[in-house]
Amino acid sequence: MSYVAVSALSHPGLLRGRNEDSLVVGPWTLCATVTENPQSLVFPLGTPLVVAVADGLGGHPGGDVASALAAHRLASIGPTLSSEDAVRDALNACNRAVYRAAGGTESELATMGTTVAGVVVQPGSLLTFNVGDSRVFAASRDGLRQVSVDDSPPLEPGERTTFLVTQCLGGTPGYRPISPHVTAASLSPGDRYLICTDGLTDPVTPDEIDAVMREHDDGRAAFELWKAAIAAGGPDNITLAVVRIGDE
Repeated sequence: MSYVAVSALSHPGLLRGRNEDSLVVGPWTLCATVTENPQSLVFPLGTPLVVAVADGLGGHPGGDVASALAAHRLASIGPTLSSEDAVRDALNACNRAVYRAAGGTESELATMGTTVAGVVVQPGSLLTFNVGDSRVFAASRDGLRQVSVDDSPPLEPGERTTFLVTQCLGGTPGYRPISPHVTAASLSPGDRYLICTDGLTDPVTPDEIDAVMREHDDGRAAFELWKAAIAAGGPDNITLAVVRIGDE
């Protein structure tokens, strides 16, 4: 019987006073919490299973509120996300919900927002989605390959990362529509994916992430990635999930 193994954690890092990230794995969510030890869950491969991270916008009030709203909504409708159109509709609904919760231009939460990135796993296929700069990677013997699309302005010469995003859920005083990135791919036993916020990818290089994913699986991979981000200074909230397709 095929199954989906997910190992995930969420941590504020070393420099932020609070965690504004959220995480969803199937019906299970972590919002604004601290988990230095990975939480590992196993699901039968069948009903669509959503695994996603949401990174509340730093510097804006209510980032934790926005990321939690997105996570809870995706958790509640995850089993219905069986097509690319269904995922796009869900992300657009999340965007509208963040703006409603923000309360309008006069509210102190008017500019709250969040990125979101994740996968929907179902028999034989995987849907990848994102809005913002949180990322999804495929990890194979050929190396690490980013399958999400960064919503970021072009980097200046010598820059490896940027804190700017060109779209997210919410984030502006007035409503702004989004164009979610959604792609479909085939899925086979042994496939592995990493979903993470920029609290991992900003301080830790792709080569370092690739080396960890080549050497470790599941909870050990998640823990070693977290350790690498902390060793690099832990400048931001760190939230990640390692997804593996197994076959008993």
